[in-house]
Amino acid sequence: MKRVLLILTTLMLLCVGTTWAGPVEEGVTAYARGDYAEAVKLFRLAVAQGNPQAQFNLAVMYDQGHGVAKNYAEAVKLYHLAAAQGNVLAQFNLGEMYNDGQGIAQDYAEAVKWFRLAAAQGYALAQVNLGLMYAKGQGVTQDYAEMVKWLRLAAVQGNTKAQTTLGLAYANGEGVTQDDAEAAKWHRLAAAQGDAQAQANLATAYVNGKGVTQDDVEAVKWLRLAAAQGDARSQTILGAMYDNGRGVAQDYAEAVKWFRLAAAQGNLNAQTYLGVMYGNGRGVAQNHLRALMWFTLGAVSGDAYAVKNRDIATKLMTQKQIAQSRKMAHDCQQRNFKGCD
Repeated sequence: MKRVLLILTTLMLLCVGTTWAGPVEEGVTAYARGDYAEAVKLFRLAVAQGNPQAQFNLAVMYDQGHGVAKNYAEAVKLYHLAAAQGNVLAQFNLGEMYNDGQGIAQDYAEAVKWFRLAAAQGYALAQVNLGLMYAKGQGVTQDYAEMVKWLRLAAVQGNTKAQTTLGLAYANGEGVTQDDAEAAKWHRLAAAQGDAQAQANLATAYVNGKGVTQDDVEAVKWLRLAAAQGDARSQTILGAMYDNGRGVAQDYAEAVKWFRLAAAQGNLNAQTYLGVMYGNGRGVAQNHLRALMWFTLGAVSGDAYAVKNRDIATKLMTQKQIAQSRKMAHDCQQRNFKGCD
């Protein structure tokens, strides 16, 4: 989870009375020009008079170490002061501090308390976090229906994480009646905003015809968008689409390209697919050593398909070749799958 680490701007201070607007606005101006020491001085003047916006801003400066030494405990103290006066961003950040155990002992129940207060004010990020706390049963009894309630409130505000997670809830029937069409609806909303996970989920729906009419071309469209953002699952499926000529003209070299990108991120399915491509000489020169290397890596999770291919490849090679390939696999793991191919 991530805190809001932006100083409250002048536009956010419209509700502040003239008594406080001066030093707080001046502090914001000083912060904007990079004069953190002056900003700290001005915020402290307003903090001394109990101004919640100044309390929040000074807390952020301690949180980030701008103009003062980074001090999470001091940030927590100031977030508490602002949160107690109803400052929604302070309530949210305080919830994050309790959730992460920064500047204070980790306490999920306290995190839930502050997220709930911010969520009740309509703050979407707090609604998402509160929903996720219910999903995990952290600080509250696990309750998927309650999770859905808070996610929906954030989702209708356009929060992509809420939309994507709500889509998954409908896909899996968690807290709601299972509904593939409703899942696709929420994934589409988040996908249209560029959320890679939602794009991948929507693509999968099109591949399988779940909640939408089966359409490989539409699946490839969304897979390509998510894959371009580095989503390994999408890169793997996109590679498979090129390998099988589904939604695109069959292109083994393009399939290998996407498998490589996903394999370099440690995707076991992509590593197994890459082994198949090397074993059969599809899109690359046939190379049994590399095929066995990728099958060995892909079999780490115990995947039956990867294990089967590894065992088949092993029977075609000498003990010396097997040892060489295993060393290649070991070295590849040591390099975190980078530069292995």
